Amino acid sequence: MEERSVIGRALPLAGHTGGRSAMTCIYRCGNACAHEAPNTSDNPYFGDILGRALSRRSFLKLGAAAAVVLYAGARPAEARRGGRRSGLTFEPVPPNSLDDVVVPDGYDYEVVVRWGDPILPGAPEFDFENQTAEAQSKQFGYNCDYVAFFPLRGSGRALLVVNHEYTNTELMFRGFNPATGTSPEDPERIRVELMAHGISVVEVRGRRRGGYEMVRSRRYNRRITAMTPMRLTGPAAGHEWLRTEADPGGRTVLGCLNNCAGGLTPWGTYLSGEENFNQYFVNAGAVEDPAKRASYERYGFGETLPDFGYRGWERVEERFDLAREPNEGFRFGYVVEVDPFDPESVPRKHTALGRVKHEGAETTLSRDGRAVSYMGDDERFEYVYKFVSSRRMARGNSRRAREHNLTLLEEGTLYVARFSGDSPQQEIDGSGELPSDGAFDGTGEWVPLVSGEESFVPGMSAAEVLINTRLAADRVGATKMDRPEDIERNPVNGRVYAALTNNTRRGAAGNPGPDEANPRTNNKHGHVLEISEEGDDPAATRFRWRVFLLCGDPDDPSTYFAGYDKDQVSPISSPDNLAFDRRGNLWIATDSGGALGQNDGFFAVPVEGPERGYLRQFLTVPVGAEACGPRITPDQRTIFCAVQHPGEVDGASPDNPASRWPDGGQPRPSVVSVFKTGRGERRIGS
Repeated sequence: MEERSVIGRALPLAGHTGGRSAMTCIYRCGNACAHEAPNTSDNPYFGDILGRALSRRSFLKLGAAAAVVLYAGARPAEARRGGRRSGLTFEPVPPNSLDDVVVPDGYDYEVVVRWGDPILPGAPEFDFENQTAEAQSKQFGYNCDYVAFFPLRGSGRALLVVNHEYTNTELMFRGFNPATGTSPEDPERIRVELMAHGISVVEVRGRRRGGYEMVRSRRYNRRITAMTPMRLTGPAAGHEWLRTEADPGGRTVLGCLNNCAGGLTPWGTYLSGEENFNQYFVNAGAVEDPAKRASYERYGFGETLPDFGYRGWERVEERFDLAREPNEGFRFGYVVEVDPFDPESVPRKHTALGRVKHEGAETTLSRDGRAVSYMGDDERFEYVYKFVSSRRMARGNSRRAREHNLTLLEEGTLYVARFSGDSPQQEIDGSGELPSDGAFDGTGEWVPLVSGEESFVPGMSAAEVLINTRLAADRVGATKMDRPEDIERNPVNGRVYAALTNNTRRGAAGNPGPDEANPRTNNKHGHVLEISEEGDDPAATRFRWRVFLLCGDPDDPSTYFAGYDKDQVSPISSPDNLAFDRRGNLWIATDSGGALGQNDGFFAVPVEGPERGYLRQFLTVPVGAEACGPRITPDQRTIFCAVQHPGEVDGASPDNPASRWPDGGQPRPSVVSVFKTGRGERRIGS
């Protein structure tokens, strides 16, 4: 076991490696990358590898100030090449390590809402030194991630809905000892963290000079926490594995955990995916039923460290101790649907969409009007999924139509993706050289796992497939991917884009080697796939695919930017969340942990025309932070960025903060709105 210095103390971190801070690895995912991947199945792999270097350059590895000077003379590629405009004309933000949100010339940003800001009636102002669970239950939560925007018709206002993925105990409280998992505030400290998880709904209004500000709305503002009652729906609801002493019917769960990316539905609701939920539980090894114990192992339970449970939630809520409540862990890992317009509505966990470490659930409509949700399972060598509802969406705004649409995700067909490359295996060696046909591409199929009450997986019932979705996908031979994160359909060209964040174990001893859909060994910077479904129909079961981006420093010969001249593109690592503007340009948020020695941020890249692959950095976030979102408003005049975990750096503490953003005191995760200033075109990216 390796000893690393964390927050000024020695915390045992088994095999922690790489550039990401140990603090990030502990609190986000329970140090998952230090363990062997839970997927030990022997699924087949398909051939391929990454891109040949089309050009070389030395990208800016200077201080931020020097980089700005060098970039000042840069001109958009369109001025040099001619062709159809992408609409992206901003000057790229250079790589930097500044403790601020850095935006292009001609843009500005404002903080919309911070951790601890009061959002409900009666909530007190934030007091870092005197936090209470009662206060936090009425204040904006911690570590904001996915951002959704719902306009309120005719008012100039909107609802902003935001996930709160996890908490950084060392940064939130003075005196916390990570070596023992205790602090002077226990157990109130634990109750504060329970309330800091979940989801916030806040009303916002446009500002005259640009961007948005929060409104303390009595009508809409809402906090959903790790203690909020939620209803299980779908074929697995009520299954014996979902029943507990507190909930013998197996249909009501308290709270949602580790909510990461999400999605919007065409009928105006918010979807939130529970991701690294396993890390909140202790004593998985004490579960007596061997089938349940094996299932927990497949989902990484018991890999958090140390043995006492560094969060210690079981000290306050016994349900997080699996020795006492062996079924509680099966009640997390779902997509949660929230009606943002009804603060009294009960959030619903939809078992029909499967139980995995959900990253995203963006939803569109098939050609015949059925709901289609794309989902990634964010762990090394896990899978890409799709759900297609059984029923069609009802049109109109009647109460009857809305009630019908709120049931669409309760029944349908859940698929997992199988990718096949079209190049000889010997050409897929992980070296970074394109195969002889000049592209990493091939065909694929969506393999059905379950439809309603019918299972397509031998030996498993429908409910068992939906509770043990990873095991079901193993059995049908799904393709092991490099950490599938956000997956979204481009509303302009109809193609689906999938962010594969990274996988440094690809090709390592005892692990799968490269294949055409995951073409690099030691894939520390990730890649983006482009998928074209048959007949341009989201409900289709067959597709073609190609690698759109192989991320990293453009000087690295293994990088590829859709064939674009690499002398012109920005370096990018670990694509995470995706979005599209009105022209269909792809916007990417990164979560690299400084893998390229620079702060994370937003990037924009055209997917069509002569600028296809011309990737430019739009903004950077402060020291130690991750850029989450992006969310572009329908009028294209504002883009929201959730700045998650500023100051999440080894050695940081309230007495020694690594970041002072946003207000000069303790770092506070916050959502910012970015907008264009001055006269003329005010749309984002122009």
